[in-house]
Amino acid sequence: MTQTASEKIASFVVNFDPTTITPASRHVAARALFDTVVCAVAGVQEPASQLSLQYAQGQTGPHMATVWATGQKLSLEMAALVNGTMGHALDFDDVSSPLRGHPTVAILPALIALGETQQAQGRDIINAYIVGFEVTLRLARAIVDEQYAKGWHSTASIATFGATVACAHLLKLDHAQIVNALGITVSQIAGTRQNFGTMSKPFQAGQANAVALRAVMLARVGFDASAKALDGDQGYTTLYADKMDLHAELDQLGSLPLEIERSGIEIKKYPLCYATHRTIDGLLDMLKDTPFKFEQLDHVDIQTNYRATVPLIHSRPQTGLEGKFSMQYAVTAALHDGEVVLKTFEDTAVQRADIQAFLPKVNVTEGAPPLFPRWAELTIYLKDGTVLKRRVEKLRGSKEHPLTDAELVTKGADCCSFGKLNISAAELAHICFTLDQQPLGALLKALTGAALASNASAKKAA
Repeated sequence: MTQTASEKIASFVVNFDPTTITPASRHVAARALFDTVVCAVAGVQEPASQLSLQYAQGQTGPHMATVWATGQKLSLEMAALVNGTMGHALDFDDVSSPLRGHPTVAILPALIALGETQQAQGRDIINAYIVGFEVTLRLARAIVDEQYAKGWHSTASIATFGATVACAHLLKLDHAQIVNALGITVSQIAGTRQNFGTMSKPFQAGQANAVALRAVMLARVGFDASAKALDGDQGYTTLYADKMDLHAELDQLGSLPLEIERSGIEIKKYPLCYATHRTIDGLLDMLKDTPFKFEQLDHVDIQTNYRATVPLIHSRPQTGLEGKFSMQYAVTAALHDGEVVLKTFEDTAVQRADIQAFLPKVNVTEGAPPLFPRWAELTIYLKDGTVLKRRVEKLRGSKEHPLTDAELVTKGADCCSFGKLNISAAELAHICFTLDQQPLGALLKALTGAALASNASAKKAA
């Protein structure tokens, strides 16, 4: 009898052979771990982070899992929710182009919280993460383009399934339990792009982790769901994805190279929506090659590939969060400041009078289909009649042009400094890069020790 989509996924998870993971793939996963942790540390003081922490602290239950940036202990679901929200609060965490979203922040907070309660080895975490990544990317390849265009937030609407199977793999759930866990996930899954530019966008990433944990823990004790919850007549693909077929991609689950190596993970160089990054790369290069002052600008035209600007829903942002989803602001800030960094997205930075005045002078259009390959064409018009042009295809931080380990550690140092966590980014990177050779507790111990020391220093200074 033909397997349902949930059954095919469950078969892959149960039968997955970790020996198929190459050392290169393990290092990609370790880089994603480091990037996600430091982004959570950097995001600790964001309003979404502080309010989610306030909410979580009010929930009852055994305090079993660690908040990475503060060292506090919360219940399993609440720790995953808070770490996921913090990890996405600055929109600086890693990206997958085939997902059109953020895979790691939707998977690792749940997996690490669960692993802490299980006293897991780092290798178990890496194995389970790669299982979750594989499922996430196969589902994304099947449905993401149309689903995302309609308004779903794929970090929540797709990667949550990856988080579910990652946790199921760590717990060694059986085939039937995994099928049930996927069905329970369908019962909870959501996430909309309309929330981009608000606190609810990072919440949707945090919620992906809480949903996954709830699903696997219910399935573990015998809670059931339909085996057709993903692809039945009233199932997920009918409701969320125009009845698009999942099976062609799911039949490739586990094919080598695994998705972690085939697709890779893209590390952000700038702390805002990834759809702006080619444009920012090009503008900063143009400023370097042909220096000019902001006051010399007349207007700027940006054209990108088809659907590249779909997540950029704020043309006239007034807050830092809105600015993260604005091509107009990204362009204006890059040309005004000569950089795009964490402080670029403070509300006061967005509200500068000369910035606001220039936003209408940035014209943004898209080219005709297809969606791939991706590109951006930049045309800068100066008041003296000079016209500067550049086409950008290469993207720094992408799988094809990755940040080096040293560049990633530099980003981590900036994040730790921004989040006021007194820890060496190089030492933290070393722990992450070698986690599959030591217990998960080694990472949590380092983070907790640094958080407690940082808190003590802050109190002493006050």
